[in-house]
Amino acid sequence: MFEKVTAARRRLEGQAHLTPVMTSATLDGRVGANVFCKCENFQRIGAFKFRGAFNAVSCLPEEDRQKGVITFSSGNHAQAVALVGRLMNIPVTVVMPEDAPATKREATKGYGAEVILYDPGKASRDELARGLQEERGGILIPPYDHPDIIAGQGTATLELHEQAGPLDMLLVPCGGGGLLSGSAVAAHGVMPGCRVVGIEPELADDATRSFRTGILHRVDNPRTIADGTRTPSLGEHTFPLVREYVSDMQTVSEEAIMAAVRFLFYRMKLVVEPSGALGVAALLSKAVQPEGRVGVLLSGGNIDGPTMTRILSAATGDG
Repeated sequence: MFEKVTAARRRLEGQAHLTPVMTSATLDGRVGANVFCKCENFQRIGAFKFRGAFNAVSCLPEEDRQKGVITFSSGNHAQAVALVGRLMNIPVTVVMPEDAPATKREATKGYGAEVILYDPGKASRDELARGLQEERGGILIPPYDHPDIIAGQGTATLELHEQAGPLDMLLVPCGGGGLLSGSAVAAHGVMPGCRVVGIEPELADDATRSFRTGILHRVDNPRTIADGTRTPSLGEHTFPLVREYVSDMQTVSEEAIMAAVRFLFYRMKLVVEPSGALGVAALLSKAVQPEGRVGVLLSGGNIDGPTMTRILSAATGDG
């Protein structure tokens, strides 16, 4: 699998942004470690998802590309596939929940994709997407449970290693596990002594329970503010990779997530969505005890105005 990650890195050269790595003396002092934040909030479409989407669509044979691409997503993967479709002149259809952030929904449409909304309390996005595939004949590119998606996401960790040097620990947000499993595979390949820790919201702890029990757990429609982690479970590809390459899983509270968003905004001048702030939340809340040189993947920055206003207005002196 590591070879797939390195191949994805070659495909993404000149396509994905080389996102910066930022540090904060204040953060280091608070957590007692040297922390290196990989800012995927500055990636194309504002999130790491562009990496996997571009890699997966690039791997399709030309005749399959012309059939069009279908996917399902709460937002960041939707935008990523929509942009890749525009870059490659491929029609894209996206199934999105009605409660997806307005900024993500409008951006997906803006990139030229057809957006089909559904009520997540009444329908399954997987089933809707597969029904559209049968009806229209397009190629289904899922948001995380696909080898080429996983490989593409792992390229962020390869870059982080090149930019910051070897790490003792890497903290990675976890929804469906595409970024986490790809990051863990990449870390194992270039710095095998690095402990990779996946971070989830307490309200969406399916991967944590799956990791600890060895049995796949589900949490349907979790009401976490971290909308990028509302996937019901790990997938058939990501689950075994997480079990093999990830060292630990931890969860953080909704309060800790919002405090991390505020810290990143006020102290580091970074706009990071709640899902992207999970690693920093784990450090600041002491859910994870850091070791030495710590990498943190800030996975995205696509947060709408009302949500950010609500988070910032709830400040309790933690910024």
